[in-house]
Amino acid sequence: MSGVGVEVSRAAVAASAERGDSPVSVSVIVPVIERPESLTDLYREFSAPLRAAGRSFEFLFACEPWAYPLTGPVIDLARAGEPVRVLEVALSAGETTLLKAAAAHARAEVVVTLPAYRRVEAEALLTLIERVEQGADIVLARRWPRRDSWINRLQSRLLHALIGRVAGAELHDIACGVRAMRRRVLLDLPVYGDLARFLPLFAMREGYEVLEVNAPQHGADVQTRIYGPGIYLRRLLDVLGLFFLLRFTDKPLRFFGLIGSGFLLGGAAVLLTLFIQRVGGQGIADRPFLLLGVLLVVLGVQAIALGLIGEIVVYLHAPSRRPYRLARTSRNPPPER
Repeated sequence: MSGVGVEVSRAAVAASAERGDSPVSVSVIVPVIERPESLTDLYREFSAPLRAAGRSFEFLFACEPWAYPLTGPVIDLARAGEPVRVLEVALSAGETTLLKAAAAHARAEVVVTLPAYRRVEAEALLTLIERVEQGADIVLARRWPRRDSWINRLQSRLLHALIGRVAGAELHDIACGVRAMRRRVLLDLPVYGDLARFLPLFAMREGYEVLEVNAPQHGADVQTRIYGPGIYLRRLLDVLGLFFLLRFTDKPLRFFGLIGSGFLLGGAAVLLTLFIQRVGGQGIADRPFLLLGVLLVVLGVQAIALGLIGEIVVYLHAPSRRPYRLARTSRNPPPER
């Protein structure tokens, strides 16, 4: 868990011990990290359709240290015998760490990730879970039809247009955060930091089956959301990192070599032009283009060298990495749909 310890609430553990660790079919993971609403109201609303459908379930509220005081009412639910647990990471480490920490403590093989605020109607969880049980590895909820403001929809379209070009994926609501998946998928995917929203894209890269199903948008999710410039800049950097990780993780020289070659060729062209001019009798000692040409050549050489170092790192770690994933064997036929 990236060196981050997990502390489970003593009250929740005691309540779980009193109930016994009976098997559950669904573990709902709620990372308490961003604009959390009332956690008890969230639990009651989204557990209702699971209970009505006769499914055994548990809710795991994973929170950072600053959010732990918000979980007091949830711990009271655990004392009252409700199937809830609270996990607190020792350090602030982001949503991805919370999800992986909770998945490591989940008891079900099917997990649902649910933001600490409402995105879709609670009944949509049953559809997501059923599609996973039918054979999909990850099923995303797409808020459709959208009922929020045109500003929200425009931001979403721009994000997904950019992601589609970067990752080549036809997804429509990757930022929803409501997903059902197999527990092993969440634990196996090499994601970290703030890349949790891109979980489906990394899953597609690893060869997992990713589906997207329409889900009614929740009435509490229709308010207009405009963020500060820093948020949009971080999102842009996340997409840039996503582009590199999805396409050049195993071949960094192609990325840095392409950039370095551009700099190197540009610098060589500038220096060659200056050389021809100098042969023709023109002075070049006091011309800024000389410094520009040298700078471009140096940057190009450095970028290519960085790519070569990356190739060495990938080569040294190749024996410990598995570059493939078996989807099935002759003894493991595809499930009937």
